[in-house]
Amino acid sequence: MDLSVREEISPEARQPVITYAYLPQYSHTASFERHQALTKYLAATTGLNVRQVFPENFQEHMQMLAQGKIDISYANPFVHALAVERHGAGVFAKIIELTGEATFGGLIISRRDNTEIASLEDCRGKRWIAVDQFSAGGYLFGLVHFIDHGLTPGDFAEIAFAPGPGGKQESVILGVYFGHYDVGTVREGALELLADKIDLAQIRVLARTPRYPGWSYAARPGLAEEVVEQIKQAMLALDRGNPDHRLILEQAAMDRIVSASPEDFQPVRDLVHRTGLQ
Repeated sequence: MDLSVREEISPEARQPVITYAYLPQYSHTASFERHQALTKYLAATTGLNVRQVFPENFQEHMQMLAQGKIDISYANPFVHALAVERHGAGVFAKIIELTGEATFGGLIISRRDNTEIASLEDCRGKRWIAVDQFSAGGYLFGLVHFIDHGLTPGDFAEIAFAPGPGGKQESVILGVYFGHYDVGTVREGALELLADKIDLAQIRVLARTPRYPGWSYAARPGLAEEVVEQIKQAMLALDRGNPDHRLILEQAAMDRIVSASPEDFQPVRDLVHRTGLQ
């Protein structure tokens, strides 16, 4: 080996990371498992260095989006309605649910053996646990449904929000199941997450809320338009007829991803203004 022969090696320029975050309505493990294949697909398809990040809660997700620490946000329409108005985030795509619809709703639940609660009116004076103050299906939709049936926040003995990072939908269901709270609000489909852990027959669905525009993708203010377009086109190219794509979509609990604009979410913005939560 001739050590007199030297070659200068320049380190490769590090590609900027494009951060992708799933609003933490479920545990971080569930968020990772649902979107790992999708983020890998986006990175491979666009050539961008896409990495999933994990905010601890809804509030932190919104703060990170406003601070530029989340480039691509996958979140409920309530969060994006606020993010668009407060910080100028740009909604560019939305999902079609596995039901084939672009809308979803919330559930108002109680324990089946709680004889004091058989209707929404019976929730007056009771303890209500919701997912988060920025949850659409787990709070906003239920709140409006209660208001439409004559109950205001002041009519409840308590309104609590699920504690801790992630896993909040599950926490609401368990809070009701174990009798810590009388009623709870979660999004459609959340009960099935605990089908192998609790006896769902003990949970009564008191009401289903109307359905509203569903989850969407938004880009942080200032993210380069060409980056947003690359991400968007890769998402729109996902085709259920392709077995690999179908697996990616089903893991993420989506039927497909389609184009969207802020106007699509006006019904949710109307709810936000109506309740004074903006």
